[in-house]
Amino acid sequence: MTLFGITGGVGMGKSTAGLLLRQRGVEVTDTDVIAHELTEPGQPVLREIAQRFGRAVFSADGRLNRPALAQVAFADSSARADLEAILHPRIRAAWQAQALAWRAAGRPCAAVVIPLLFETGAEPLFDAIICVACTRALQWRRLSGRGWTNDQIRRRLEAQWPVEEKITRADFVAWTETTLEALAAQLERVVFHRPLTSSAASGAPV
Repeated sequence: MTLFGITGGVGMGKSTAGLLLRQRGVEVTDTDVIAHELTEPGQPVLREIAQRFGRAVFSADGRLNRPALAQVAFADSSARADLEAILHPRIRAAWQAQALAWRAAGRPCAAVVIPLLFETGAEPLFDAIICVACTRALQWRRLSGRGWTNDQIRRRLEAQWPVEEKITRADFVAWTETTLEALAAQLERVVFHRPLTSSAASGAPV
């Protein structure tokens, strides 16, 4: 089985790329979805979050207040590091278990959407890495469209590697400043038709 890692900057189209691959029969898991599942009511990880961040990041009904937690974590690098130390090992264990199940089922290829792929040192765990990217201007427009302030966008970007570095280290680049059909065609070339010896080191879209 060929395991692809899908990464890129926040708001650059990782989830869309994952959806397009699912529509074409590729097994895909998303670490953001795993993180949400791990922090649903009743999950043991919530106790650790409460111990570290207090009840202020929980709503009155005991559910995790994700915006409140994000505000704390992205305003303080040490708080973000503590949150990552709680979540990241569990997230990695979950997607690796899923990859093992796919392999055992004889799937020819699969993908994991993982925003902090390079930042967490996960690069050696994949057969090939696809970086989805767009211009910085479009990225800001997309994030502003989510209702994020300029300060929130800046803090999120500071918490990740520059997309230029991710492009350089990835095996392939999928350019998302285009139509869904064109993006799907790029992904199909990589996953189904492109030799894995190809490189996106030049930073050009595939």
